[in-house]
Amino acid sequence: MRKKFVITLWVILFLCISAVSLAFYAIWHGWIGYMPNLYQLENPVNKYASQAVSADGKLLGTWSYSRANRIFVGFDDLSPWLVKALVATEDERFYDHSGIDYRALARAVVKRGLLGQSNAGGGSTITQQLAKQLYSDVAQSTMERALQKPIEWVIAVKLERYYTKEEIITMYLNYFDFLHNAVGIKTASRTYFNKEPQNLSVCEAATLIGMCKNPSYFNPVRKPERCRERRNVVLDQMVKAGYLSKADAELHKLEPIGLRFHRVDHKEGLATYLRERLRTMLMAKEPNRSDYASWQDQKYYEDSLAWETDPLYGWCNKNRKKDGTPYNLYTDGLKIYTTIDSRMQQYAEESVEEHVAGYLQPIFDKEKRHQTTRPFSNQLSTKGVEKIMRRSMEQSERYIKMKKGGATEEDIQKAFNTPQEMTVFSYHGEVDTIMTPMDSIRYYKSFLRAGFMCMDTRTGYVKAYVGGPDYRYFQYDMAGVGRRQVGSTIKPFLYTLAMENGMSPCDLAPNVQQTYIVAGKPWTPRNGSRSRYGEMVTLKWGLAQSNNWISAYLMSRLSPSALVRLIHEFGVLNRDIHPSMSLCLGPCEISVAEMVSSYTAFANRGIRTAPLFVSRIEDNEGNVVGEFQPRMTEVISEESAYKMIIMLQGVMNGGTGGRMRFRYNVNADMGGKTGTTNRNSDGWFVCFTPSLSAGCWVGGEDRDIHFNSMTYGQGASSALPVCAYFFQKVYKDKALGYSPDEKFKIPEGFDPCQDTILTEEAPVEEYGGIDEVFE
Repeated sequence: MRKKFVITLWVILFLCISAVSLAFYAIWHGWIGYMPNLYQLENPVNKYASQAVSADGKLLGTWSYSRANRIFVGFDDLSPWLVKALVATEDERFYDHSGIDYRALARAVVKRGLLGQSNAGGGSTITQQLAKQLYSDVAQSTMERALQKPIEWVIAVKLERYYTKEEIITMYLNYFDFLHNAVGIKTASRTYFNKEPQNLSVCEAATLIGMCKNPSYFNPVRKPERCRERRNVVLDQMVKAGYLSKADAELHKLEPIGLRFHRVDHKEGLATYLRERLRTMLMAKEPNRSDYASWQDQKYYEDSLAWETDPLYGWCNKNRKKDGTPYNLYTDGLKIYTTIDSRMQQYAEESVEEHVAGYLQPIFDKEKRHQTTRPFSNQLSTKGVEKIMRRSMEQSERYIKMKKGGATEEDIQKAFNTPQEMTVFSYHGEVDTIMTPMDSIRYYKSFLRAGFMCMDTRTGYVKAYVGGPDYRYFQYDMAGVGRRQVGSTIKPFLYTLAMENGMSPCDLAPNVQQTYIVAGKPWTPRNGSRSRYGEMVTLKWGLAQSNNWISAYLMSRLSPSALVRLIHEFGVLNRDIHPSMSLCLGPCEISVAEMVSSYTAFANRGIRTAPLFVSRIEDNEGNVVGEFQPRMTEVISEESAYKMIIMLQGVMNGGTGGRMRFRYNVNADMGGKTGTTNRNSDGWFVCFTPSLSAGCWVGGEDRDIHFNSMTYGQGASSALPVCAYFFQKVYKDKALGYSPDEKFKIPEGFDPCQDTILTEEAPVEEYGGIDEVFE
């Protein structure tokens, strides 16, 4: 009987072992539960945020989904204290097992399972925890929960076969979610301590590793004392493991957490507007007309052209990964090496803030303070203000959501006129206040906007890009997306057309006000000055003084249609430019990026260079998967380019751009042009040196938001100073390699003057259409 009982026990034991072995065999081959395939095991952490990197190697920012802001960091870039703290706290025999620590597992079963001791510690190894994080979803049933542990054990063993211990630790730290959108140790180090992982101190490393037990429970932001206690536990474990002396640990325990918390926000940091533009460009899909509204013909045209001609546009969807799927900017861990120089970007953002926010905005606020139409023009009627505000309300996200939700017009009006608590932007920090949504719309319209870009004239590398005052609150990009009327900055195109038609800077024209017949109606352009009235003046003088009468006279002798064609050849994509007489005064709308790019043709011997935002792209393994070269187009002859350099230098040395010299002491070889549109709605300045081309626009969100007088509203007052401050900073930073002593390379002996004198009265032509006239 006893023998039979013993045999029965052995049979039961054998059957149990066989059943367990069979179960593990089935799990190993994926017959039971989920088992990752070979590719998934070899690429376990494949969801990394892509990074935008500056030309000088600085991280500008990342693109990610809110739960995957993970940036890969290698083992060699981890602080040794991180590794020691992790092993000491989570898996003291990590280097001795092959995925499963049987001693720890047995202890956990006996002490926690049988004796109920909660402080007995867990049995999971670092590798098992990694397996759980990588491949285990939340169990939906009792059976799934029962199978999870065995599956994790098998995956852990497989991971140990494919990876070294260092690689497992690296994956663990790269994958772990430390909360506050800080996924992975690199983002966590920056978020909590504003450091790189390799620079973490003992206490900082212990704090982050302590969070691994439960990042929500041991959150240093919300529960600092609890987190500090957990950190001290980690220090004790490091002593126990022999990584730290007891005396040192006691000293470290006295230290505060030393948190330097800064939540990761993709709307902050350098070059935010450019990063957003790159996101839309890289992830763009092939344009389909049905995806665009009926009024978006221009947008569809631009996108279609970019898809065909710009390798960067839609790059993620034009290219494929090894598995044949398109790249994903949010999860594939790409490194986007931009052409931006972080130092120049910083100087550009500082220059915009210094002049627009620090100087112009207070003056603008003071000017509008007592106007009933503020921040709009005092020439606008109350009805006109109401019309603009109504349009802005209907374009707001709040209105669109309420409308889609079925709210009546009465309900919407009531909601927009009911005061409520809100946090609003100010240049001195966010302000908590109470106002109606309608008042908040008017409040945000009171801020002046600006767009700025600087690029290398030869390579097209965009060095700095500012699309507005603060991307968190003003997300419309006024550097590369928005277009505004350009005023007199269009005149270099007109004068270039004249040079291409055989004229010279020394040719003479009558400086008198004339009336032209346009579409059967008289048109008499105005001018801001009567200097040298009635004299014959050179074209060089006319451009330097931005004289409208000379521009109109030139336009009367040239073809408006030819001017439109030339403007497009200079890289302006706006098709809504009409060939009218008044085009010579700049009523057409062009972006800052287009203007800056077009002016490169003057410094580049007639060859326009398109803006280049990215030099190369690397995948998450460091392989170069995309390279981008300058795109150049010959626009005008070398001779015309040299003539234009001479004339545009005249603008800077004795014309409307002169304050760059006498007020801001920027004496570099430079050509440029100011621009101001009717009622000071838009202030412009575009310039170029032998190496750099830059431009700035300043104005309000709406054309009816502007200064009352030209004292501050003209381009020389509103936009030029931004460029002046920028070049001051660039030239002061010798490490950048730009010198104010660099000269334009005009051939020795080049004579821009010819014998032609424009004295004959040109026959009057009639031109179809006329745009707004600019002063």
